[in-house]
Amino acid sequence: MNISLIEPLGVSKEMIDELAKPLTDAGHKFTYYDEKTTDVAELIERSKDQDIVMIANNPYPAEVIDACDNLKMIAVAFTGIDHVAVSKCQEKGIIICNCAGYSNVCVSELCIGMAIDLFRYIKECDDAVRKQGTSAGLCGREISGKKVGIIGCGEIGFMTAKLFKAFGADVYAYARHEREEVKAAGIKYAGLDELMSECDIISLHIPNNAETKGMISAEKIALMKKSAIFINCARGPIVDNEALAQALNAGAIVGAAIDVYDMEPPIPADYPLVNARNTLLTPHVAFLSEEAMVRRARIEFDNVMAYVNGAPVNVCY
Repeated sequence: MNISLIEPLGVSKEMIDELAKPLTDAGHKFTYYDEKTTDVAELIERSKDQDIVMIANNPYPAEVIDACDNLKMIAVAFTGIDHVAVSKCQEKGIIICNCAGYSNVCVSELCIGMAIDLFRYIKECDDAVRKQGTSAGLCGREISGKKVGIIGCGEIGFMTAKLFKAFGADVYAYARHEREEVKAAGIKYAGLDELMSECDIISLHIPNNAETKGMISAEKIALMKKSAIFINCARGPIVDNEALAQALNAGAIVGAAIDVYDMEPPIPADYPLVNARNTLLTPHVAFLSEEAMVRRARIEFDNVMAYVNGAPVNVCY
C-alpha cells in the first residue's frame, strides 16, 4: 500500500523512520512530509495516490478527500476528528482511526494548572514582584472543599475529575451515559443545569459535533455562580465565547481559562476573549507535551499497521 504522513507529528525524523520501518519492511511505500500545509492543492498532491493518509490536527477538507480515489483510511494523530470531512469519508467508505488516549495526562494536568493559576493569581503575583509590588489584593482560594463540575466524563474528563478529587474537591460529572467506574471513584453525576449553577470550577471535556456545538450557551453561562471559574481545554465552538467574554467583563463570573477557540491560533486581536477580564489564555497546547507526542506517534503507526494487517483499531467511522 501507499502510505503518506502529510504533516509533522512533533517527534524526530529518526523516530518517524523507526516507526515506519515495519511498514516498509512489509513492502509498503511510506512517504513523509516534514512541513505542514493548509493549501488544498498541496494536500491533494500529497494524498492523491495514497491508500492511507496520516494527519495530525491539520484541516483535511472534503475537496481533498474527493480528489483521492485510492484513499481507504485516514489515520488521525489526534483525539478529536472534527477537522476531517467525516461525511465525505462516510460517502466514500473511507475509515477514520484516531489516537484516543495519548493526551489524557497532559490535558488533565493543564486543567489543574489553570485552576490553580486562577485561584492563586499566579500571573498577577509574578507581575507584582516584577513591578516591586506586594501581596495586596492577591489573597487566593483553595481547590480543597470546592465543588468541581466536569462536563463530559470520558477518559480525559475522568482523569481530570480524579486529579481534582486528589486536591480534596467534591466532584460532579455531567455525561450522556453514567459509568460505574466513575461512581466508584466517588464522583457524583448531576444534570447540566445543576452542575452549571452549583459548581465553583467547571471544566469542559466533550467533543465538538452537531449535537454539542453552542451547548454552553449564554443561558447556561448565566447559571454560573459569580465566584465560579470556567475552563475549556476541549473545543472552542462548544461555547458561546462572546457570551462568556461578556459574563467575564460584567463580573458575572470571576474568571476563565481557555485553550481552544472558534479558530486555531493565531487568535485575532479583536476576538472577545482576548480582551475579556480575568482570563488565562493558552494557544491550544493542552495536548502538547513531549511524552504525549511520543505516545500519539506510536499509536498513529500502530493504527496503520493494524489496518494493513486487516484488523483496524481505534476506528471512529
